[in-house]
Amino acid sequence: MTAEPRTDALHALQPDGSAWPMPPQDGYTTDDFFTLDLPPHTELIDGSLVFVSPQRKFHTLAIDLLVNGVRAALPEHLRVRREMAVVLGHKQAPEPDLVVVTAEADADDCQTRYQAEDVLLAVEVVSPDSEDRDQDTKPRKYAAAGIRHYWLVRMDENKRPAVHTYELDPHTGAYAPTGIHHDRLKLAVPFTIDIDLTEYHRL
Repeated sequence: MTAEPRTDALHALQPDGSAWPMPPQDGYTTDDFFTLDLPPHTELIDGSLVFVSPQRKFHTLAIDLLVNGVRAALPEHLRVRREMAVVLGHKQAPEPDLVVVTAEADADDCQTRYQAEDVLLAVEVVSPDSEDRDQDTKPRKYAAAGIRHYWLVRMDENKRPAVHTYELDPHTGAYAPTGIHHDRLKLAVPFTIDIDLTEYHRL
């Protein structure tokens, strides 16, 4: 994300001369977060910075497959974007691997984030270091923020993406599972989509 770096009290000089972020006493806010000079794909969860480990090839190719398939199916009023921060609250700014947002919310080429109310779908591709966050922490926060659809993508036994789909239950405020898709992701909501997941091995 692009922002002017801050080198004031939010950073502490380490013995090796590097400046690591120094958390405020009550944790970072989103206002702090978007002014810090941070490694790519750092997330803000519960006021704490979450740094991302180097990603495996599966992670990149699964995102490519879904972005291409979703983009081909999107209605005109929606857009798909990869690895953009979503502001969920005062101390929450995770970065889903893929989001579907309204075209109206995507009008500024210089923007670095979306608001939760502009997101229709959030997608996370599981990595070894993110499994607990992707299947527990993040979906709970996406649901609490009112994001209606969530997909969790795992590597299946054939070493290709399996997509677990969820929809927000308005009565419970939590996600309800709607299916597990191995060879083909074919859905009518949140929009009509049909992706051949076996194409993964041809990317």
